[in-house]
Amino acid sequence: MACFTAPLVESVIVTAVTKAEEKKELNGGSLTGKTGKVTIPLSRRLKWLSNMLYGGSALLAFEHVWHGEIVPWFPFLTAMSNAEDAVEMFHEIATVGVSMAGLITVVWLGICAAATAIVNRDDKESATVPNA
Repeated sequence: MACFTAPLVESVIVTAVTKAEEKKELNGGSLTGKTGKVTIPLSRRLKWLSNMLYGGSALLAFEHVWHGEIVPWFPFLTAMSNAEDAVEMFHEIATVGVSMAGLITVVWLGICAAATAIVNRDDKESATVPNA
């Protein structure tokens, strides 16, 4: 019914955090981490998460429009027309929507770990190759 709202809310929050992190990185940031190695900035990683969340929310919203659960007139969500359906909708948001947002975040953490491994692998490979 409205499970797409949980990832949408998370994506709005992540976008706000991304903007704050970008401002922080512009003021005194560099592309090297504490160890001196080149790293992927946190703001870029957060953009990956927000893009995943916005994209998933858009696809879910389209699916709900397709099935007639979202309509172009007030109250926009057909489940909001009576109290019993609204309770069911809020339960779906709390269970299905939050679990989907959590799963997307876990997948994002895996992507970040893989990206870090790739960046570190490239550093090790370039360190072992002698200069010609």
